[in-house]
Amino acid sequence: MDHELQTLTARLLANRWLPRTDRMVRRALVDETFRLELDRRLEAVGLRLLDNPYAASVAVGLNADMYDPVFGASREYAASNLGLTRDEVALLVIVWSLIVLPKRERQVTRRETDDDGQADMFGGEKPVAHGDAVSAGLSEASLIADFGTRLGGKTKVRNFMLGKLARLGFIERRNGMIIEGPLLDVALDYRMLADRVIHGTLAEVLAEAGHPVPEANAFEIADVLPDEDPED
Repeated sequence: MDHELQTLTARLLANRWLPRTDRMVRRALVDETFRLELDRRLEAVGLRLLDNPYAASVAVGLNADMYDPVFGASREYAASNLGLTRDEVALLVIVWSLIVLPKRERQVTRRETDDDGQADMFGGEKPVAHGDAVSAGLSEASLIADFGTRLGGKTKVRNFMLGKLARLGFIERRNGMIIEGPLLDVALDYRMLADRVIHGTLAEVLAEAGHPVPEANAFEIADVLPDEDPED
């Protein structure tokens, strides 16, 4: 087990993220002893495993008490410790809203992107789906047309901002489409962001551009979440 722990820890640090389907990752998610030791090793260097059961990948991130020692005490990193400008952070949240909010609603209600709207009496028994089955892409041209002028210009968004988000692992660009990247759902906290987006100013901005957000946090319509104890 020690060799596998060492290997998984090294791979996480080298790659920043790994798919949930990875053999070692799957063991970390189901083997309590293995997970506890992995957490201990990451904790020893100020890191933690970022694991969201609705995300298709896992990643590593800093523990909260390491933010100041690593990034400095000036708090300049509060908006972004990845070197993102305000416009780039705004674009990231817009992309997150248009991809992850509807995706989470499909996951919680066990619907898929090609669902015809008919009720499935056994839907609650389905495992949580990941990937293209529930995560729909965005047209890059439409996104730029709707929000480009608000974010510094269409050329800037197309040639620089989207490329930066892709290099960081938040999105993938395929044939004119923007697809969810490995970090989009795991690095941004849905429980914190969803309510702020749905009931905040961004909801009006999205609606004005023809992208209405869900009326409620997807978890509010779920009786019991897959990652919760039914007795809680």
